[in-house]
Amino acid sequence: MKARDLMSSPVVSVLPDASVRQIASTLLKHRISGVPVVDAGGSLVGMVSDGDLVKRDDAQRQTRWDWWLGLLAGEDIHPEVLSQAANRTARDVMSAPVIMIDEDITVEEVAQLMTTYHVKRLPLVRAGRVCGIVTRNDLQRVIAQESHQAQPAAHKGILDNIIAALDHGRGVHTAKSANESPMPAPNREDREVGFDASGFRELVSNFEHKESEGREQTQRDAAEQRRARIAELINHHVTGETWRGLIQQARKAAENGEKEFLLLRFPSELCSDGGRSINVAEADWPSTLRGEAAEIYLRWERDLKPRGFHLSAIILDFPGGMPGDVGLSLLWG
Repeated sequence: MKARDLMSSPVVSVLPDASVRQIASTLLKHRISGVPVVDAGGSLVGMVSDGDLVKRDDAQRQTRWDWWLGLLAGEDIHPEVLSQAANRTARDVMSAPVIMIDEDITVEEVAQLMTTYHVKRLPLVRAGRVCGIVTRNDLQRVIAQESHQAQPAAHKGILDNIIAALDHGRGVHTAKSANESPMPAPNREDREVGFDASGFRELVSNFEHKESEGREQTQRDAAEQRRARIAELINHHVTGETWRGLIQQARKAAENGEKEFLLLRFPSELCSDGGRSINVAEADWPSTLRGEAAEIYLRWERDLKPRGFHLSAIILDFPGGMPGDVGLSLLWG
């Protein structure tokens, strides 16, 4: 069973500038506990749940979620809740970076990701746009349905793996995907020219035309390779084995006198803002990370930050004056 078989679609979402009241009203209207935050182009930038709308230590979090969502939406708003909601938007309260998945990931892997990153919902992305949501409740329904039906050995094995993942958690690795490169554009056929200055000028023109076509084809190929790389990084998940391998490589770098180790190099387009926040060193740059970069950041924050390690992100090159690749490095110097 794949993620597409149990996802909810179409997806209710909000824009980054949506107010807390608007978010609360949306959750209450659709009877859901969380929504993805997407920008004007439809790209995922964060997730907002009911727990993000009021302080996590607020006593009102212990009450029925639809009651205090109703308050935030404008029904008999308590002054304390009103003060919390004033002037806050989805951008202010959303969780980011976000773990995302594609439609072909298995239900077992969905369960493993939820447990590894302690999340209750995962957005499905198709061609860079959110196309569905899978929640922990969806997985529990699968377990309940399978438990009430006669289970063939293969299905029972899948069910056992889902339960084990929800209980204990393991890393996963999804299949990589890449798009085929476009066919190269045909070159203009050479024509016979005369032995005079105009003929030589035409030879120069032919050469320049071919050079231009070659550059354009190279640019198209590079752009296609970057799109394929971005799709690969979005669909690839960091397994426990992969993470341990990176740490071992970093240790070897330290043994060789190095003070940092490049964990990942990725196109700036993988970031929700194209690498702008990293380029100008804004404090919230981690919230723009997506795909494998987001997962590495979250694993660093959980496993290595408490041990004194730092994580940095810098733009490594500027093709055409624009941010190119980003380097995500572990530092201990």
